[in-house]
Parts: sequence; C-alpha cells; structure tokens
Amino acid sequence: MFKNSTSISLGQRSLRRRLIFGAIYGGIFFVVVLGGIAWWYYKPTEFVTSGRVRRLQGWIYDASLFPEWGVEIGERCGDAPMLFPTTGFIGVEYGDSFRPGHNHSGFDIFSPAGEENVTPIIAAYDGYLTREADWFSTVIIQHPDFAEAHPDLAQGETLWTYYTHMGSTDGTQSFVSEEFPAGTYGQFVEAGTLLGYQGRWSGNPTVPTGLHLHFSIVKSKADGGFEDETDYANTFDPVAFLGVERNNEGVLICPADE
Repeated sequence: MFKNSTSISLGQRSLRRRLIFGAIYGGIFFVVVLGGIAWWYYKPTEFVTSGRVRRLQGWIYDASLFPEWGVEIGERCGDAPMLFPTTGFIGVEYGDSFRPGHNHSGFDIFSPAGEENVTPIIAAYDGYLTREADWFSTVIIQHPDFAEAHPDLAQGETLWTYYTHMGSTDGTQSFVSEEFPAGTYGQFVEAGTLLGYQGRWSGNPTVPTGLHLHFSIVKSKADGGFEDETDYANTFDPVAFLGVERNNEGVLICPADE
C-alpha cells in the first residue's frame, strides 16, 4: 500500500524538525565546550586577581615609593643556598600565567633604576658558565656540586641557573659582561661574579620587555645538558633556593627585610 502525500509531508517535516533541533543542540554543545576551553585558557589567575599587576605597575612608575618591596643583589636570605642575583622587585613569580597556556618558569626581578645597563646581575651560586654562540642577552650556569650539597632542593638533579634580558631595547647592544663572549662554554665562575646588567631586550625590538632580569632554575637532560627553560616542567620554583617569603602585602622579600 502506498503512503498518501499527507503522510509523506508530515514525515518530511518531522525529519526537518529533528535536523533543526539536532543542529541547535549540537551548536549549544559546541559553544559550551568552546567556552570551557576559553575559560581554562583565560581564567583569572592570582597574578591578575591579587593586585600584583597593580603593584608591578606602581614599582615601574616610581620604585622609590615602595622600598620595602625590593631585594638586594648579593643578599643571602637566611640560610638559603643562593645569593640574590640582582636588585629589584620580584614582580612576576614562578607559575604566573599572563597569556594562554603559559606558566612562568622563574622570577622576573624588576630594577628600580629605570635605565638600562645600570643594575648589575651576578652569579647566584658557584658553577660553570655557558653562553651559546647565538645568545645575545643570556647566560646559563651549571652547578654540578649543588645536588650533593642540597639534596632536599635539587631532588637528584644537576641544576643550572639561567639569566636573560641583558640587552638593549633595540637589540644593538648586549649588556652581558665582556668576560663571557658568545661561544663561551664551561667557564668557572664563583657566586657573586658579575654577569652583566639588566636590559629590556625581548627578542623583538618592536615589543620591548620591562627592565628586569628573568632568573630561573633549570633541570638537566640525561646527557648533562640543560633542558628547555621556556618549558615550565623543566624548572624549579626559585623560592626555596633564594629563601624569599611573602610579607603582609603578599610581596616576596627576604624575611629579615620585613
């Protein structure tokens, strides 16, 4: 028996409704999933919500207004194993997130000077310095004796400390000490050795960074080389290595400074 035209029409309308509702529900599901992904990437972090951005802006505007926030080059905080590598304000901390999918791999220590090539940077611990042939503003120091001296911190790792942004805004002048020309490998330096000076070189002259030292503590590869410092998983939080603690404003300082 053949279906009449009314039945066929009703069936077609029913199919269209199912397709329309399916598209609507599918769209809603897609929007929810996309929204969840966007929230995960862009969700507010402590760096954004705790007022630390405003503190950093205040320090950059006039550091002299906030002397209690600063740490001093060469200072040893309590019984911490490492010296403080420069003078300034720890404006960006380990694990901070300020762009999608990113966790900061060290400390950004902002100079109070306001001028490039003024605030010195020193080695935080004895070790062997490398400056790769194509490194304009960066050095890294291997510390093979650290793990034995401080097993609770090193977790069996041969550690490296990494220092960067030692270059001019426009990329024409490196502020790394002349003692360490590009292509230096394994040169011994004592803690406190001058490495260079803070700059604003970001790798792109059209987008300079703030005047600071980026300092991080990097793990070793199996062959003894250094891991990729830009990967958060390859680094340690410098807090315990430098002995800093939060004051009552939430700023990381040497405890004796509070």
